[in-house]
Amino acid sequence: MRIIITYIIIAVNLVSSYAQDMETIIDLSGKWSFSIGDNMEWAHENFNDDEWNTIYVPDSWEDQGYHGYDGIAWYRKGFNILSSVANQNLYLELGYIDDVDEVYINGYLVGSTGSFPPNYKTAYNAKRLYYVPTHMLKENDENIIAIRVFDERLEGGILRGDIRLLKEKNPLILDIDLQGYWKFKKGDNEKWSNLTDYSNWEEIRVPGTWENQGYYNYDGFAWYVIQIIPKEEITKKDLILVLGKIDDIDELYINGEFIAGTGRFKDNYKEIHVSYEYNEFRGYYLPENILKPNEINTIAVRVFDARLQGGIYKGPIGIISQEKYIQYWRDKKRSR
Repeated sequence: MRIIITYIIIAVNLVSSYAQDMETIIDLSGKWSFSIGDNMEWAHENFNDDEWNTIYVPDSWEDQGYHGYDGIAWYRKGFNILSSVANQNLYLELGYIDDVDEVYINGYLVGSTGSFPPNYKTAYNAKRLYYVPTHMLKENDENIIAIRVFDERLEGGILRGDIRLLKEKNPLILDIDLQGYWKFKKGDNEKWSNLTDYSNWEEIRVPGTWENQGYYNYDGFAWYVIQIIPKEEITKKDLILVLGKIDDIDELYINGEFIAGTGRFKDNYKEIHVSYEYNEFRGYYLPENILKPNEINTIAVRVFDARLQGGIYKGPIGIISQEKYIQYWRDKKRSR
């Protein structure tokens, strides 16, 4: 009983924290174009779906004429966005999808939850919220969302919840945006903080829990890595590396050098104790000259998850000047 109560508290905290920070700019519920079957060309923005059927979102496809259909189907919908919001931090909320999804905007993969066959993992109970990089969007023009969905059995499709495009109310505008796909590996080895080659590592979407990306029920150690080539003008500034929120504890390394962390690691993972670190916002001050201009720099994050959800689950994720970071928190305090 205690574990169940803990899960409910954590789930409510994660969802409510998003709701408090976001506001709706486009309601995407209603009629979408729809087709059963599977063709990756359907992700492209210029695909002609005029002959597709129309389906209502959110609702199961079984209740809209596709009773008994299990397998892959696609949804498509267009939307326009004004230049006044195109450069802000935007997120696509898609409620709850049964069972697995991949989401594309203008042909770019935004994110996915669960795993498609042959390595099938359902994520029917995961709330979908995907960060939308601004380079994917066309200002003052039509943008196309294409959603690939796999349903194993029973109800399928975009079932329930809010379907909308959101923006952050008080966005933290990053100098280097690191939200997107990182290299990822389960296990623990401090040598992983600065390898010469990460090509054989898997990829994972950041931010996003690892349970919703094929690592269901995994508790323990894992490493995230991204490599960047910063411009010299950025490296001359006093910088903060923002890692949003992480479940449960973490350590940050840059080019193999330990920078900072939240929580206490132990040599024996059974001795590691966690409490409310999952809800702490990570903003790590970087030592002077730690980033090498115009060279490859390796950012590595060691994470330990004790139970339930795990990983770098909430943004923003990126690098910002100390000046802008301090001003952001001052403005945030005044707006309360």
